[in-house]
Amino acid sequence: TIRCMSFGFKHGPATEADLIFDVRCLPNPYYVESLRPLTGLSDAIEQFVFSNETSQEFLNRIISFIDYAVPLYQKKKKSQLVIAVGCTGGKHRSVVFAEKIEKHLSAANYKTNVIHRDITK
Repeated sequence: TIRCMSFGFKHGPATEADLIFDVRCLPNPYYVESLRPLTGLSDAIEQFVFSNETSQEFLNRIISFIDYAVPLYQKKKKSQLVIAVGCTGGKHRSVVFAEKIEKHLSAANYKTNVIHRDITK
C-alpha cells in the first residue's frame, strides 16, 4: 500500500513519511484572495498551481523519481510506503500534488490511499 499524504510544514513535519517532497518553492495560491479559502481539491487551485510550467516540471520530476524508487522499496518487501508532500500550510499546493501522485500510482495498479493531514487547519 502506498499512502500519499499532504501536510503543512508550519504544523510540523510528516514524521511517518518514507519520502518527503517540499513544494514551497512553487507559486502559492494563498496570496490570491479569491483562492485563499479554497483547498487543493478544487479545480481552481489545481489550475492555478499547474498554470505554471515550473509546477508541471516539478511534478514530472517527482513522478519520475517515484517510478524509479517504488520498485526498490518493493524489492525490500516493504508492505507500506508513505509519500508526503509539504507546503507551507498544507491546504493548497501539497494537496494538489498528493492527489496527482496518488492518481498516477493508482493508474499503475498500485494499492493507494490519500490523506490530507492539514487541509482543514
